[in-house]
Amino acid sequence: MSHVKRKDIQQKLDKILPCVEKPGRYIGKEWNSIEKEWSNDKLLIALSFPETYEIGMSHLGLNLLYNILNKRSWIVAERVYAPWVDMEKMLKEYEIPLFTLESKTSLKEFDIVAFTLQYELTYTNVLNTLHLSGIPVKKKERTDHDPLIIAGGPNAFMPEPLADFIDVFVIGEGEEVIIELMERIYNIYKNMDSKSIQKNLDKQEILEELKDLKGVYIPEFYRSLYDENGCYQGLEPLHSNVPSRIIKNVIKDLDKTQIPEKPLVPNIEIVHDRAAVELFRGCGKGCRFCQAGMVYRPVRERSMSKIKEIADKFLKETGYEEISLTSLSTADYSEIESLVNELNDCYSDESVSISLPSLRIDSFSIDLLKKVQKVKKTGLTFAPEAGSERLRNVINKKVTEKNLLDASRAAFESGWHTLKLYFMLGLPTETYDDLDAMVNLVQKVQELYKQINKNTKRLKLNVSTSIYVPKPHTPFQWKGQITMDEMNNRQNYLREKLKSKSINFSWSDPETSYIEAFLAKGDRKCGETIYRAFMNGAKFDGWGEMFDFKIWEKAFEESEVDPYYYVNRDINLEEKLPWDHINSGVSKDYLKKEYQKALNEKTTIDCPDNEKCDICGVCSELI
Repeated sequence: MSHVKRKDIQQKLDKILPCVEKPGRYIGKEWNSIEKEWSNDKLLIALSFPETYEIGMSHLGLNLLYNILNKRSWIVAERVYAPWVDMEKMLKEYEIPLFTLESKTSLKEFDIVAFTLQYELTYTNVLNTLHLSGIPVKKKERTDHDPLIIAGGPNAFMPEPLADFIDVFVIGEGEEVIIELMERIYNIYKNMDSKSIQKNLDKQEILEELKDLKGVYIPEFYRSLYDENGCYQGLEPLHSNVPSRIIKNVIKDLDKTQIPEKPLVPNIEIVHDRAAVELFRGCGKGCRFCQAGMVYRPVRERSMSKIKEIADKFLKETGYEEISLTSLSTADYSEIESLVNELNDCYSDESVSISLPSLRIDSFSIDLLKKVQKVKKTGLTFAPEAGSERLRNVINKKVTEKNLLDASRAAFESGWHTLKLYFMLGLPTETYDDLDAMVNLVQKVQELYKQINKNTKRLKLNVSTSIYVPKPHTPFQWKGQITMDEMNNRQNYLREKLKSKSINFSWSDPETSYIEAFLAKGDRKCGETIYRAFMNGAKFDGWGEMFDFKIWEKAFEESEVDPYYYVNRDINLEEKLPWDHINSGVSKDYLKKEYQKALNEKTTIDCPDNEKCDICGVCSELI
């Protein structure tokens, strides 16, 4: 892009930023941000997180890719987040295309726009990002003069609803494959006669070059099949030299992965405003509702020495005063107590606190609790998920009532007065007896506090319920979601039962959960529904004040798609699934066995600690 155009964007921004709610979202220049000079021989990549700055800047994965890519002298990687509605209005009024934070350049001027797909309800934001940048939303309407659109992240494991809009999906962990992908594209340029990459890359040549790269899925090379009733019948490769199944990428040794040398420090307060250090990936607990626990198998730990090295570097380069030890289940790290001890010894004199955001009740200990509160008492959340032991067996959540009460007692005796209890509503086989068990469990925690503390006015129990959304690549992928009427009935039932001054009961919106389920289990037909919803004004669907279910109802009608088929219907175990071509490593036979065990209320043992096995298939498939 010419210097004049960039300057024009900046001049207009100077006028409009005082008029928006949070100008810090759009100014860039953060501590540790990377601004590289553009030249005709560099590959230009815009990394897009289709949510607000506060959410996108909290995402560890985007920060990681930003640093990895910019270490290459031949790559310029910049960032863009979804503008809030006030900023979007100003962009349109002043005819400013959506731009990156670093150079204030329109996304249309980049060679590649790469989306992180973290949540289904951001899909309309993906389309809006393209639209605001002047890039045709549907890939069939784009030319070689438009950027290549790629996408990765957890939702790339079920790519079909976005197949009409994304050129290339990257499946699995991206730190290594993203560089090979970029090298292949760059090598195409080097073999051309042109002296400039921009607007001279042949997309078809690029796609042909990428089709055999592990973990890369190119929808253009496949065709969805349907029967005479419009029911999905599978995916057919259009060429003999493309894989029938896409195997995910896995980082085998986390100690050897690159980490951000200088993590970004935001301009404004963000959702997770702290130094986040990843302890391990994967989870061996096998909760049947948890997609992340399945698709990120197997468990791979970082060494304690590497974690301490990362923590030290992050604190020195950011100035943060809190370390967040992140993973799917932090307390399951094999050396968690020793790690917390050493981090406390290193940083307690500097008033640096430690937070464990994802504690499992069954791995919780009084000693660990006291250690993490040594500097600052952070919030505590326990997630029984279900109220009855029967239902916890169904979902393979091997946690007992005693586990929860022991953990709650430890918290109350150590000075906690606020506790959050998280449950899911609408789990497979759930009955009203299970809801009564949930109420009874909450009341037992309440009574436990009264036994320990005389002043019961200080107790605050935040009881949160979210409506369960069956997800692909899990044993419950064949189950339908309960109806919205039943969602409302169960929420109202609990609301009446949990009336108490010390209990704050919250719940998720049935309509947004319904759309999330539709997008999670959709095929390519659902892409037209997403497009219609976007054209009718849908955006920021995960935000209550922005979500409009009537827009989606109209989109279903216009696209002639029946949402019941995707959302509420139980799927036959022998049906073809729209995500069957994505190989997460966990075998379909294993998922079927787990589904049957769930219906029989039988549990499954955890993955062996740090050992290979052949229970689910991921070790024999990928390791």
